[in-house]
Amino acid sequence: MRSSNPVFSRRGFSRDNGYAGFNAQQPQAGGPAVGTQPNPYAGGNPYAQAPANPYAQNPYAPQGLQQGAPPQAPVTTGRMTMDDVIMRSAMTLGTVAVFAVLAWAVLPVSPSSYGLAIGSALVAFVLAMVQSFKRKASPALILAYAAFEGVFLGVFSEMFNARWSGAPFQAVLGTMAVSGATLLIYKAGWIRVTARYARIGMAIAIAFILVMAVNLLLVAFGVAEDGGLRSMGPLGAIVGIIAIVLGAFFLTLDFKQIEDGIAYGAPREESWLAAFGLTMTLVWIYVEMLRLVAIFSGDD
Repeated sequence: MRSSNPVFSRRGFSRDNGYAGFNAQQPQAGGPAVGTQPNPYAGGNPYAQAPANPYAQNPYAPQGLQQGAPPQAPVTTGRMTMDDVIMRSAMTLGTVAVFAVLAWAVLPVSPSSYGLAIGSALVAFVLAMVQSFKRKASPALILAYAAFEGVFLGVFSEMFNARWSGAPFQAVLGTMAVSGATLLIYKAGWIRVTARYARIGMAIAIAFILVMAVNLLLVAFGVAEDGGLRSMGPLGAIVGIIAIVLGAFFLTLDFKQIEDGIAYGAPREESWLAAFGLTMTLVWIYVEMLRLVAIFSGDD
């Protein structure tokens, strides 16, 4: 199954037989012998061969990985490392934070600012889609996305802070808590990112997005009042919690894809895509956390 994350879906990531790999091929061993009873395991042994490595021709990949051996800790240069991912993620998230602070400090709370925020969000969405369908990472495009996303978050956060004082700070703490807890659970092995796990999670996520799109249309045409499912009441809180759980699900996919990219010798430029994916997921969690904090503040 191909990756659900649009950032990585064009990078050859696949999960066959419930285990993660890159462009894993179906095993061929195990067919029934002539003149014998049919072999109940004729479908093939999932361990008959190692998954193919998409970076097999990468000159930076270790010799063992070029021959399809299981991933090992790399000792060469020019390949993606965890330090690369952390540094690129700091750059993208730092860009989001800087432009959010600037937007908060410069733009007043006004209808024109709201229009600018919506425009920035649309531009950020377009840039994200363009990068998602590019075959190679474009640092300039990714940083431009982060800048426009920052403008949107700055105005959005200022709007919430004007009504619910301190809500953005609490949302930041909540986002850090969710991200940290998800990472700890993932590293502890309590969650295994398998094909079944990803399929179920993506089915729920797609259903959630479709329901939210329908809800938005109903609100826009006046059929649903007070935001419908996205109201600032108990129903809105339940929807917000579901959205945050889905954000944590996407984080686990990001963690697994980064882990496999490092193990299989992805080129260093792939670290920009890892940072891009993490940034999109963290923005999702922050926005939902901000709404949830406002709902629980209860002084609307």
